Amino acid sequence: MRALTLWRSARAPSALRTEFDDLFSRFFGTEGGESRDPFWGELFAPAVDTEVRDGKFIVTADLPGIDPKSVDVSVSGDRLTIQGERKAEHEETEGDRFYRELRYGRFERTVRLPGTVDPDTVTASYRNGVLEISMKVPAGTQPTRVPVTTA
Repeated sequence: MRALTLWRSARAPSALRTEFDDLFSRFFGTEGGESRDPFWGELFAPAVDTEVRDGKFIVTADLPGIDPKSVDVSVSGDRLTIQGERKAEHEETEGDRFYRELRYGRFERTVRLPGTVDPDTVTASYRNGVLEISMKVPAGTQPTRVPVTTA
C-alpha cells in the first residue's frame, strides 16, 4: 500500500523562501507600507490618548526617554501632528573591550480633532516622559447628554 503525500506545485513558494521574504519585509519596512526600525524591530508610534476635560480637549502622548527639544507639535485645521526623533546611546567598557550602541528613529503621529481648532489656544507641556497638549474645545463639539427612556 502506498502512503499519501501532499502534492506541491513547482511554482509554490518553499517554506524557506516564505521565511526569507517575511524577514526582509520586517527588516526593511516593506510590510504594510510603513517603515520599521531595524534596531527595535517594530514601528515606533507613541501611544496617544484623548479626552475632554473642563472645556478643553486634551491629547497625551507617551514619549519616554525622548528629549522634548526634539519634538514638534503642529495644528492644521482639524489635525494635530506630533513628530520628532528619538536617540539612544549606550557605551560599555570592560577591560580592553569597548562596546557602543546607537539607536535612533523618527516618528510621527497625527490625531484628528473634533473640529477646527484655534491655534492660539493650543499649549504643550512635557513631564516625566508624557507630552500633554491642551486646546479649547471647538464650538459645537461639546458632548451632550442624552437621556435613556424605557419603552
